[in-house]
Amino acid sequence: MRSKTIVCLCLIILLTPMMSFSAEEEAAWHVVTFPSPDGGIVSADLYGSGDRGVVLAHGRIFDKQSWRPLALRLEQEGLVVLSIDFRGYGSSQAGEKEGAFFNDVLGAITYLHDAGVKKVSVIGGSMGGGAAARAAVESEAGDIDHLILLSPAPTEHPEAIRADSILYVVSAEEGLFEAVKGQYEKAPEPKRLEILAGAAHAQHIFNSSLGPDLTELIVEFLMADEER
Repeated sequence: MRSKTIVCLCLIILLTPMMSFSAEEEAAWHVVTFPSPDGGIVSADLYGSGDRGVVLAHGRIFDKQSWRPLALRLEQEGLVVLSIDFRGYGSSQAGEKEGAFFNDVLGAITYLHDAGVKKVSVIGGSMGGGAAARAAVESEAGDIDHLILLSPAPTEHPEAIRADSILYVVSAEEGLFEAVKGQYEKAPEPKRLEILAGAAHAQHIFNSSLGPDLTELIVEFLMADEER
């Protein structure tokens, strides 16, 4: 029994994202809260300032902190970054519908626009990717600039997504490959599909050898039309 317990603890340690940050990095963001459209409360880390922003929506086993390396990089590019905890994570609370994660993304988009951010992009991974896609269906035209979906959970009507441009990212050997391709094929133009080597899923790609490549892909996609 003791050996099984040790094995389980080792697996938990290996599977849990481990990150540490310097004092300077720790001071680079602060926590904000705002309502979701269905009456929930969303807690988020806010980085940077400016008139272009990005919402980061985490996967099921992650939280808002999991985005910090990417958030710090995007802040360096002059972007406002809002990394949310979904309802049921951290201190975020559900509204009328417990599993309506897309409402948390919509709340984040509204928060940034109300704060004076002119263009808001959204990045979501896995569960957060599905929530981001659903939010893009439910949003108004012009609410979302770039939409980046990392191996997103399927959404019912990808053809109804409203975003100025869409990037789908998926690993060639992962289980959701065909589902993501199907979602991409139904999504409206302009859109782009990037297929990466290996089997790493969504945010797990950042912890693989392709992590730096994915970061650069995201930065390039967000900043390509900075002047428009």
